[in-house]
Amino acid sequence: MLIAPPEVRLPPRDAVEKAVRELDRRLGPSKVDTSDGGRQTHARDDSAAVGRIPDAVVLAQGKADVAIALEVCEKHGVPVTPRAAGTGRTGGAVPVAGGVVLATSGMSNIVDIDREDLVAVVQPGVVTGALHAAVEAEGLFYPPDPNSLSSCMIGGNVAENAGGPRAFKYGVTREYVLGLEVCLMGGRVLRTGRRTVKGVTGYDVTSLLVGSEGTLGVFSEISLKLVHAPTQIATVLALYPDVRAAAAAVQRVIARGLVPRCLELMDAWTLDAIRRQGVSVDLRANAMLLVEVDGRNAPLDGLLEALGETLSEGGQAIDVVAAQDEAQRARLWESRRMLSMATRKLAKYKLSEDVVVPRSRLVSLLDEAARICELEKVRHLTYGHAGDGNMHVNFLWDDDSERPAIDRAIDGLMRATVRLGGTLSGEHGIGVSKAAYLPLEQGPELVALQQDLKRAFDPSGLLNPGKIFPTGHASC
Repeated sequence: MLIAPPEVRLPPRDAVEKAVRELDRRLGPSKVDTSDGGRQTHARDDSAAVGRIPDAVVLAQGKADVAIALEVCEKHGVPVTPRAAGTGRTGGAVPVAGGVVLATSGMSNIVDIDREDLVAVVQPGVVTGALHAAVEAEGLFYPPDPNSLSSCMIGGNVAENAGGPRAFKYGVTREYVLGLEVCLMGGRVLRTGRRTVKGVTGYDVTSLLVGSEGTLGVFSEISLKLVHAPTQIATVLALYPDVRAAAAAVQRVIARGLVPRCLELMDAWTLDAIRRQGVSVDLRANAMLLVEVDGRNAPLDGLLEALGETLSEGGQAIDVVAAQDEAQRARLWESRRMLSMATRKLAKYKLSEDVVVPRSRLVSLLDEAARICELEKVRHLTYGHAGDGNMHVNFLWDDDSERPAIDRAIDGLMRATVRLGGTLSGEHGIGVSKAAYLPLEQGPELVALQQDLKRAFDPSGLLNPGKIFPTGHASC
């Protein structure tokens, strides 16, 4: 079941044709794809959002290509949708106004890894997992680890301010972006930020651009902070009879000042999906915590002992065990990272909502999700980053007639999240699919201020239109 495109202004046909001809002339046919297959491929991302088939796809190979594309499209009044890998979950890379998709996946060079200053400089098309491998080969560490790290790209991670399981200890992408080279509509190129650890010169434009979902500028180069790699890592699996017992264990871990790098929670339906992947999980368990700790140059024995005691306290834990070797650890994490794909096999349709509440209200969020789904008679499962209160509530259904109940359940979840002091998105952005809910969390004055900022960067409103701010939806 797809999400209809928002109501946005479409470009005149003659303007689009002029822009495509000029792009073809200035960039060359190899970089301007107008084939049916190429345009269809770039019309969707990994969300349920529906856009319009773009008129052309610019396959950028460098900064000059990006700047020329933005110059030509502003000149002719043609909308541009930036795109890296297209793994986003809220429709951020979907061209809702047609026009041109500006693909940066071909800009895939790791420009520099500076071991002395702990900085990596990369192009936006670098696959996140490839960056991990490259810096770890140097004894360094880039902590952000979205679950799609084997396919998602750094440009998209920065645009969405991606997180991942390790965010509990290390934080999200924003904490690691030191500086950006960014191209604006009209072809201007700016450098923001710095390579130094500290710096407070002027406004923090870099942080504004991180998480802006491609609505303010298009990244051509990204400078990232690195840290020294941990020398010890251990993974612990804890099983519980229900999610309330698991959530209570999360609260105990946090209250005692223990800081795992990952603290993941999975409910009963999620465990069924894991079992279907061939992973053996005790059938008595209806909830699981996957906890990982790390450190440098010191044994983890004391931390693991304290963690095991805390997870077992209260007598509700069915089992608490540590992975015995790296292979077992890898299998556990591969199962976690494949959850989104695995849960899609449970029903014909699935929508995953990424919400966050204060960690003290995690149990309340789980209770609210269960109450809402029982009221609307819809199936759901929940998993996610319990350590920072960021849960992925997945709604499942098989027949189109169920969609109204699904929509009511999603609306109820969004309202409950805000009521609990939470936020609508932890790491997937707002995009198309959550734009209608933005006013639940942000007042009209704040929304208006952000729209003013958007106009300062993009006066004609041509860059990734229809994203973040509510506009209404067209028929699909």
